[in-house]
Amino acid sequence: MLEKVVLLIEENILQKKVLCGESILLDDLRGHGVGIVIGAREGSQPDDAGEKLMNTLYITDSDGEYHRLKQQGKYVLPYRYEENRSADFAGALYVIEQIEEVDFETIDMAYRRLACLPWDILTTKRCMIRETTVEDVDSFYEIYAEPDITEYMEDLYADRDAEIAYVEEYRKKVYEFYGYGMWTVLTKDGIVIGRAGISWREGFDLPELGFVIGVPWQRQGYANEVCRAILDYAQEELGFTQVQALVMEGNEKSAALCVKLGFEESGNVELEGERYVVYRFNGQNSMMQL
Repeated sequence: MLEKVVLLIEENILQKKVLCGESILLDDLRGHGVGIVIGAREGSQPDDAGEKLMNTLYITDSDGEYHRLKQQGKYVLPYRYEENRSADFAGALYVIEQIEEVDFETIDMAYRRLACLPWDILTTKRCMIRETTVEDVDSFYEIYAEPDITEYMEDLYADRDAEIAYVEEYRKKVYEFYGYGMWTVLTKDGIVIGRAGISWREGFDLPELGFVIGVPWQRQGYANEVCRAILDYAQEELGFTQVQALVMEGNEKSAALCVKLGFEESGNVELEGERYVVYRFNGQNSMMQL
């Protein structure tokens, strides 16, 4: 959890861009309980050797400070503007621009990515949806141990270490690149009950809805609740007006859910020897059945 933000920014820029009336950043950070330290550049920042590095984020407009902080293992966001356009922020995952428009959510999401913490995606009446972590793997194996789950979808790796390596790679190559993907579904009390999300399948031109809910939580409306929320998120936050779902022939439960969600059947396709029905969701033009 982000507890402190340290600003190491040139004084005149700090006054002009951060402490000005147009900037919402400081008030928004304080409103979320985040402490703020305003330090000076070029080596005169406060001594923080004893503080918990994992809960602190640094923001600096100096490439020298940026690289020094990174070498110390600290989480740091570079800030670029017209006067420091030539600064060397090589290797930065994110770079702040227009800092006067940046808010807590933007800072927190960048911090979570730097600290390898999962993004919280959305909540529904009964569930939370967040990015998958390696800590979820054991729960996934329990869910996928049911034959009903793997009858119509690919199983996990037989080797647990291979599955953990896959999750770690997925976080870097999918979450960091796209900002979305297949996520973990939990109850409000933190029990992992499945997976759902939006991803891309090679050879197709539409994003795809995927979902699996563990057998103990089926027939209770969880899949419908979660998938509806994800479709809304895909349209409102990701800008996808069309989404597809591929359902293996014979998977009547998933097919019925797609229809209930407002998908329409749009053809068939064969993949790796298996036949799938392709369903297409057209956003606001779909009449979702309640």
